[in-house]
Amino acid sequence: MIPLMALFDVGMKVLDKFIPDPEAKAKAQKELLQMQQEGRLAELNADNIEAQELTKRQQADMASDSWLSKNIRPMTLVFILFVYTSFAIMSAFEMNVHQPYVELLGQWGMLIMSFYFGGRTLEKIMDMKSKGKQDAAK
Repeated sequence: MIPLMALFDVGMKVLDKFIPDPEAKAKAQKELLQMQQEGRLAELNADNIEAQELTKRQQADMASDSWLSKNIRPMTLVFILFVYTSFAIMSAFEMNVHQPYVELLGQWGMLIMSFYFGGRTLEKIMDMKSKGKQDAAK
């Protein structure tokens, strides 16, 4: 877990590096301090921790010997998309589907897709940051 003060210090260092104008830098530092006081930095920290936990969960699934644990999430995504597409085809032929089912499947689909694609994007960003640190250390 990243301590909040460390996150705040990193933000200040970034501002020092990328904003040469003293007036603009002071304004940006004031906004960062306000974010810290409002708790938004804590929210960012919590989001970061959540993303790390999702990555750990995926790694644990892939390290398992069980075929089901490796494939349950992708199979669920395929099933949800298949059923949602089936409902769309049924509505094209004017077959009524109970609306709450369609909404529920749509919400589940968004949740699962955001887990896969959003989580993967965050992983790539973290990998790029760690590679940048390694390159700078060389």
